Amino acid sequence: MISVFELFKIGIGPSSSHTVGPMRAAASFLSTLTEAREIDLVSRVRTELFGSLAWTGKGHGSDRAAVLGLCGEMPDTVDADRAEVLWSEAVAGGQLLLGGYRHISFTLEEDLILDTLSPTPQHPNTMAFTAYDAGGNVIRVERWCSVGGGFVARESEVARPPAAPPKLPYAFRTGKGLLSLCQKHGLSIADIVLANESALRPATEVNAHMDAVIDVMMACIDRGMRTHGELPGGLKVKRRAAKIFETLEANRHSNSKAQHEVMDWISLYAIAVNEENAAGGRVVTAPTNGAAGVVPAVLRYYRDHCPPASAEGMRTFLLTATAIGSLCKMNASISGAEVGCQGEVGSACSMAAAGLAAALGGTPRQVENAAEIGMEHHLGMTCDPIGGLVQIPCIERNAFGAVKAINAASLAMLGDGTHLVTLDQVIATMRETGEDMQSKYRETSQGGLAVNYVEC
Repeated sequence: MISVFELFKIGIGPSSSHTVGPMRAAASFLSTLTEAREIDLVSRVRTELFGSLAWTGKGHGSDRAAVLGLCGEMPDTVDADRAEVLWSEAVAGGQLLLGGYRHISFTLEEDLILDTLSPTPQHPNTMAFTAYDAGGNVIRVERWCSVGGGFVARESEVARPPAAPPKLPYAFRTGKGLLSLCQKHGLSIADIVLANESALRPATEVNAHMDAVIDVMMACIDRGMRTHGELPGGLKVKRRAAKIFETLEANRHSNSKAQHEVMDWISLYAIAVNEENAAGGRVVTAPTNGAAGVVPAVLRYYRDHCPPASAEGMRTFLLTATAIGSLCKMNASISGAEVGCQGEVGSACSMAAAGLAAALGGTPRQVENAAEIGMEHHLGMTCDPIGGLVQIPCIERNAFGAVKAINAASLAMLGDGTHLVTLDQVIATMRETGEDMQSKYRETSQGGLAVNYVEC
C-alpha cells in the first residue's frame, strides 16, 4: 500500500525527485550520524550528485536542497527566508550549519560535486554523502536514491524486494483486483482506501491530513494567481497566472463569454501552481512536483465549477486519486528520470480523472475507465525541460494534463464503465515505453526541447 500521506506530501518546489528527495536524503544521513553519536565528530561533509541529479541539479535546486537537508531542514517545514540565509552562509561564508546547531567548513567546489560521468547502477537519481573528521578520516558514507515523488531509499534497498506490507482489510495490487474488491464488498474505491488508511492510523488523522493537503493546494493556486514577476533560473520566463486571472475576472460578468472559457480557468489553476513550484514555493507532490498542478487544478474545478461540490467530495477525490497513483507507482513509475513525463503528468492526469469521476458520483468501473483514459493519452511523453528548469514545457503541460483529466472523467461518466483497454494494461504500457525511451528523454535535459531551444 502507498498511503495518501506518502503520495500527497507537502513540500517545496521546483522538483519532488530533484529537490524534495535530496533534502530528505540529506536529512536522513544527518539522522544516521546523530543516532550513531557521530555528528559531533564531523568536520566536513562531501555531497555528490550523479546521473539526472547532476545533469539538471542546478536548475532543480538539488544542490541547495542537499545543503538544507544537512542543516536539518525538511521540505514540509522549511522557511524560505531561513533557507536563503543557510545557503548564503554555506556558499559565501564557507560555513554549513550542520544539524542546525554547529558550523562546519564548506567549500562549494569541493563539497558539492555534480558528477555526470559516474554510473548510477540502481537509479538515475543517485547521491552520496561522506562525513569526515578533523583529520580527514571518513566517518560514514551513504548512497541514496531519489526514486520519484519525494520518495527516497538507500541505494542498497532500491533493488531489494519490498518488505511484507502491513495487514490491510482490502489489500490490492492491480486495478482488476481493486474493482473486484469494490464489487465483492459493495464499496467505492474511496471507501477501500479509507479503510486501509484507517487500519494504520485513526480516520480523524487521515481526514486531517487530506484537509491540510487541500488547504495547501488551494492556497498555492491563490498565491500563484496574485503574484507577478519573473521566474528564477535564467530563462527569464514571466509569470502569466496573475495576468490571466485579471483578464478572466474582468470578463466574469460579460454577456458574450465563450463556452470554452471554463478551460481557461482550469489552465489558470494549473499554471498558478506550477509557477509557484518553479519559484520554489510551497506545493503538494501530486504525485510529483513537476506534475503538481494537475490534481489541484481539477480539484479546484470540482470545488468552484461543479455544484453541489462538498468537502466530503474533495476527500473522496483525494482518496480515489491515491488508489490510482499507488497503482502507477507500484506497477510502473512516477519518476520522470525513469519513464519520462508520462510517469509524472500522465499519472497525475489519471489520478485527477479518477478523482473527479468519483467525486461526481461515478461507479468504480467508470472511475477506472476515467483513469485509463487519462493515462492512455499521455503514453510516450518525454521529460525534456529546457535548462533543467521545471518551466518549459512543464508549466503549460500541467494545464493540458488538467484539461485532459476533466475530459477523461466526462467521457467515462457518459458510459457505463465498459471499455477494451484496462487501466492495468495502460500502466504496463507506460512502464514498457519508459524502459524503451532513450535516457536523453528522461529528465537529463540532453534531448528534445532542451537541446532544440537555443538561447540567444
